[in-house]
Amino acid sequence: MPLQDKISRRPSPNWNERLLGTPDILLLHYTGMVSGEEALDRLCDAQSQVSAHYLVFEDGRIVCMVEEIQRAWHAGVAEWGGVTDINSRSIGVEIVNPGHDLGYPDFPEQQVEAVIALSRDVVSRQGIARTHVLAHSDVAPGRKADPGEKFPWARLASEGVGHWITPVENIDGPVLKTGDRGDSVAELQFQLADYGYGIVVDGRYGAGTAGVVTAFQRHFRPARVDGAADLSTVGTLRLLRDAR
Repeated sequence: MPLQDKISRRPSPNWNERLLGTPDILLLHYTGMVSGEEALDRLCDAQSQVSAHYLVFEDGRIVCMVEEIQRAWHAGVAEWGGVTDINSRSIGVEIVNPGHDLGYPDFPEQQVEAVIALSRDVVSRQGIARTHVLAHSDVAPGRKADPGEKFPWARLASEGVGHWITPVENIDGPVLKTGDRGDSVAELQFQLADYGYGIVVDGRYGAGTAGVVTAFQRHFRPARVDGAADLSTVGTLRLLRDAR
């Protein structure tokens, strides 16, 4: 049975027409709420003004709330590759998990398998590039942390969804951090911007840069998420750019 035939539907009123043509991003979130049913109710409540295309429960159930041809309201204020209307260019998948503020448990195996199956189906049908399988935190760094460092990004990529390399091992050496300034900071900012992150290249390691580095670590170097650009973070970023 095709995957789409296994997906139940509960239409959300929260959508409009896409403004930038066909979607080219798969954007993954966690719900950050106590339960999946509570999240589903909110995503289908006209007063909430939020929605997503799909919701994946812990037991692997998948609910479609907005059709892919439509623009769901899940990204908020966001940017990737210089484009700010992320809702128009993305398919949004919410994954039931209470998130960092509510204990942040591991993602169950059945749920991970369902996310992989759904993601493979979406990227295949929509022709989404592996570098455009993104976290909410990637497009809204400093504001969002989901789906976070516990999400199995490496496994997803091994199944043909997303961009991943084995993170560079960390060794003692220079670390760029909040308060630093200069050409090394500007080069880091340039590389992050070149990969797609919304960041100002000004040579100053302020809160904005720390937020982007934190988002990068959550996705691509999850062993330590601290917003400081150590040699592992910088090296992993360079390899990712080279491997596009």
